[in-house]
Amino acid sequence: MNTLHPGAQRHWHHGVQALRAGQWQEAAQAFTDGLRQDPADALMWLNLARAQLSDNRLEPATDAARRARDLQPGNPLTVRMLAECLSRQNRREECAEVFDLYPADAPRDADFLNAQGNALFQARRLHEAVDIFFKALALQVDNALVHYRLGLTFRDLALNREATECFRTAIALDDGAVRLLSLSLLVHESRQSCDWSTLEADTAALLAALDQVNDTTGQMLSPFALLAVDATPEQQRRMGAIRARSLSQGVVPLPAPGPRRPGRIRVGYLSSDFHHHATAVLMAELLERRDSARFEVTLYCHSLDDGTPLMHRIRAACDHHLDVRHLSNEDVARRMRDDGIDIAVDLKGHTRGSRFELLAWRPAPVQVTFLGYPASTGADFIDYLIGDPVVTPLAQAGQYSEHIAQLPHSYQPNDRQRPLPPCPPRAELGLPEDAVVLCCFNQTYKISPHMLDLWAAILHGAPRAVLWMLRWNAHAEAHLTQELAARGVAAERIVWAPKRTLEDHIARLRAADLFLDTWPCNAHTTASEALWAAVPVLTVPGPTFASRVAASLTCACGLPDLACASEADYVALGTALANDPALLGFLKQQLEEHRLTLPLFDTDRYARDYEALLMRMFERQQAGLPPQALAAAPSLEGDAA
Repeated sequence: MNTLHPGAQRHWHHGVQALRAGQWQEAAQAFTDGLRQDPADALMWLNLARAQLSDNRLEPATDAARRARDLQPGNPLTVRMLAECLSRQNRREECAEVFDLYPADAPRDADFLNAQGNALFQARRLHEAVDIFFKALALQVDNALVHYRLGLTFRDLALNREATECFRTAIALDDGAVRLLSLSLLVHESRQSCDWSTLEADTAALLAALDQVNDTTGQMLSPFALLAVDATPEQQRRMGAIRARSLSQGVVPLPAPGPRRPGRIRVGYLSSDFHHHATAVLMAELLERRDSARFEVTLYCHSLDDGTPLMHRIRAACDHHLDVRHLSNEDVARRMRDDGIDIAVDLKGHTRGSRFELLAWRPAPVQVTFLGYPASTGADFIDYLIGDPVVTPLAQAGQYSEHIAQLPHSYQPNDRQRPLPPCPPRAELGLPEDAVVLCCFNQTYKISPHMLDLWAAILHGAPRAVLWMLRWNAHAEAHLTQELAARGVAAERIVWAPKRTLEDHIARLRAADLFLDTWPCNAHTTASEALWAAVPVLTVPGPTFASRVAASLTCACGLPDLACASEADYVALGTALANDPALLGFLKQQLEEHRLTLPLFDTDRYARDYEALLMRMFERQQAGLPPQALAAAPSLEGDAA
C-alpha cells in the first residue's frame, strides 16, 4: 500500500474491515472519506471501486476504477478492476481496450493474461485472444480454465478439432466446474463435427457427472448443452435450477410495486435476438398482428444492430424499443419496473447471449419464458412456460419449475410473410429427377449414430430414395459420408446442400419429399420451414420439450400420424412413404393447398390465442391469485375483436 496521508489512515483501516465483513456501503463511505484526505492514492480508489462494484453500483465503481488506473497505469490490479467494471456493464469493446493500454513493460502473470484473453474473446477479437491464451499457457501450462477458454475461442473460429483438444486437456486437468463445462462442450463439438470415435464414452461420462454436481461444480454449465443428449427431464430441470441460482446469486427482488398504472396491458420482451435470427423470423408477424388497442409492447433489446430488414421490421412492430446492451441487469430490471411492465417475456432462457437472470429482480408481476429455450429454466423467478398440449402435456408438469401455460395449437409462432419462391429444377440442386428425396437440414450436432442407423434402414428399404443433408462443415460431411458407407449406404445416394439465404433455402426445400427428424433434439424452426415449403415431417416425440417440438408442428398442420409412436414405426412409415411417391405427393399437395389456414401458419388466429393466454395470466395476477397451470382453451376463431 502507498504511504497514506495521516488523516486517511483511520478511514483506510475502517474501509478494509468493512470490506472483509461484506458491508459494502460502509466500506465505500470510509474510502470516500479517506480520499478527501488523500485524493491521489490509487489503492484507496481501487478499494472504493471494489466496494461499489460489490454493491452493484456500476457507474461510480467504473469512475473510481478509472481514477485508480490513471494513477497507476502499470498496476495489473487497477487494470483488471476497471476491466471488470466495464465487463459487468457489457461494455466488451471498452473492456478489451483497457488491456490494450496496459504498458508493454508492465508485469503480466498467467491470471492477468487469462483475463485479457477472455476480454478479447468477449469483444470478438478472436485471433488476438488465441495469442494471449497461448502466452498465459507458456507461464502456467496446467491452467484448466485457460485451456477451456482457448477451446471456446477455437470453436468460434470454426476450428473444431483444435477446440476439442483444448476441452480434452481441460478435462484432464480439472475435477470440478471446468471439467464439467469442458465435458459438455467436448460432447457438443464431437457431435457438431460428427466425429463419434469417443462420443459414447464422453456422453456417458457427462451424464454420470450430472448426478454428482452441486451448486459449486455445476454453476457454470449451460443446460442448453443437455438438449441434444439423452439427459432426462429431471436432469435438465435440476441443471437449469443450479445455473439459475448461480446467475441470480445475491439478487434481492425489488420492493412490491404500488397500484398498477392505468392503460393497456404492458408486455416487455427481453432478448438478444431482435435481429436476423431464427427467433425474430418466428416472432415478426406475431408482433405485427398484435391487438395494439389492448397491448403495449416494449422490446428490451441487447441484440446486434445488424441493420437487416428483419431487425427494422421487428422494431417497427412494437411501441417501444430500448437498447439495453450497456445497462446492468439491475438497471434493466428497474427500467422495466419504471415502465410499468405487467408481463415480462424472456425469449432466451439458458441460451447463448441470454440475460434472463435479470428477471430475478422481479421487475414484473408476471414473468414468462417463451420460444427460445425448449426446456425448463429451473428458475424460481419465472412463473409460466408457454407450450401446448403436445409439446408440454400437463401430465408432464413435474418436469418444469414453471407453470405450464398451453396454447391450443402449436406453441411456435410463424410468419406468413416468410418467402415462398418457386422451386428450382432438381438438376440445379444436384438431385436426381426420379428419386424420392428424403432430407434433414438440422444442424449436425442433432445427428447421432443411432439416427444414422434408422436412416440407413429406411434407405435400404427404399432403393429409389436419396438422402439430402446440409453441409454445415467439412468435417461433418466427411464423417457422415464415412459412417453411412459403413452402414451400406453408397456416397452417390447422399446429396449435400450448401448454406444459402433463407429465401433460397425455402425455394430448394420444395424439391424434397419428406423431412426426417432427429431426437432427442428435434428440428424447430427448420421443421416449420419444411412444412411451410410443403414438405411433411416424420418424427418420434420423446419425453422432453425439445424432443416433442416436431410433433407439435406436424399436429398443427393436420398430420398427427407423422408423429410416430416408436422408432420401429418411424422406420416402417418412412420406408413405406419413400416407396409411395403418390402418397407423398398427396401429403405435399395438402400442405400446399391449405398452407394459410393451417393452425401453424394462421398468424391471426395464433395472435388471438396467444394474447388470450397472456390475458388469463394478467387477470389471474390482478385478482390476487398465484400462478397456476393454464390448460389450453379453445382456439379463437373469426376476426379479432
